[in-house]
Amino acid sequence: MQRKSGSELSDDGHHIVIDGRKWRATDPLVPEEVAAELRRHLMAARRAVRDALRQADAEAEGRARARVQMAKTALGERGAAWWEQSEGKRKERWEEGLKRLDEEQS
Repeated sequence: MQRKSGSELSDDGHHIVIDGRKWRATDPLVPEEVAAELRRHLMAARRAVRDALRQADAEAEGRARARVQMAKTALGERGAAWWEQSEGKRKERWEEGLKRLDEEQS
């Protein structure tokens, strides 16, 4: 199955393949508005990693990488496999992740 971005979705929907490399797909149960907010946090955290590396600030880099991990986990791309979790656990995962990321930003 081909996707708009040029990536391919695996038959089971659990992974995407980009340039021959397999990555875990975002949990399709995450509402689009929530996923968009989590992606916004993810991109901000990735920019913070870049900036910390440029400034050779290991402490800031660690904090930024922790935010990347938090966003990727909330999206279902890391941590427990979303397809092995109940709908309630999946919802709890993204709600808690978004709450923590919002708090970190404040």
